[in-house]
Amino acid sequence: MTDTRGSTAQAAELCIDSVGKSYGDNLAVRSISAEVAAQKISVIVGPSGCGKSTLLRIISGLDRPTTGQVRFEGVPVDGVPEGLAMVFQDYSRSLFPWMRVRKNVAFPIKHLPPKARAERVMFAIEEVGLLGKENLYPWQMSGGMQQRVAIARALASHPKLLLMDEPFASVDAQTRADLEDLVMRIQQELGITVLVVTHDIDESVYLADRIFVLSEPPSVVTEVIEVDLPRPRDHVQTKTDPRFVEIRGHVTRLLRSGAASPQEVV
Repeated sequence: MTDTRGSTAQAAELCIDSVGKSYGDNLAVRSISAEVAAQKISVIVGPSGCGKSTLLRIISGLDRPTTGQVRFEGVPVDGVPEGLAMVFQDYSRSLFPWMRVRKNVAFPIKHLPPKARAERVMFAIEEVGLLGKENLYPWQMSGGMQQRVAIARALASHPKLLLMDEPFASVDAQTRADLEDLVMRIQQELGITVLVVTHDIDESVYLADRIFVLSEPPSVVTEVIEVDLPRPRDHVQTKTDPRFVEIRGHVTRLLRSGAASPQEVV
């Protein structure tokens, strides 16, 4: 199906500038600065409890930073900005079990005229490989299929920036691999900017053009890693590439050390 936008998605620009977050006397995020590359896949990885999901909520406008600022396309984020969509880890909570797939995908664009809404819904359903499943209820589908519905709902809004909060943590290994490949294909086809939070080191290297490694809390960016693995990527060939093994080892050492060194690009 043809992308109903009729053209390549406009590049997103996301700047995280000295963002910190406190909860009372508890400093969760000390100061995070990052430039998220437009029309690429960036990944945030860090130890458990370091504030990865908190940072994503701040970027999305669902939470406010205590210090610093997030700018999306040059505009300070104050509430959820237009052009942003988010996919959560818990698809069972993000989907409405009483709605069929078609209506779940249409929910964020119900303000559109019926014809435009129907075109976007079918485009998104086809993009995630669920043609023929649009009349099912979420509870009739596997976990992987439900997460595809959640991704389709995000795509239906034609986002410039797609945020994903540990989106594959609740599915089995094979489904996870399939969904990783799905996200990379969609990103390449639509030219959107994708920012993923994950705790999985292999996943971070496999998906990313750029990895932001966070320290133990109160977190800072320990290092920014440019992933120079060729695309398209393949689970067998890419994960046996010596460069993949090298980057994975480097990220692993950073996370195990918990060091909060100044940012640098490798």
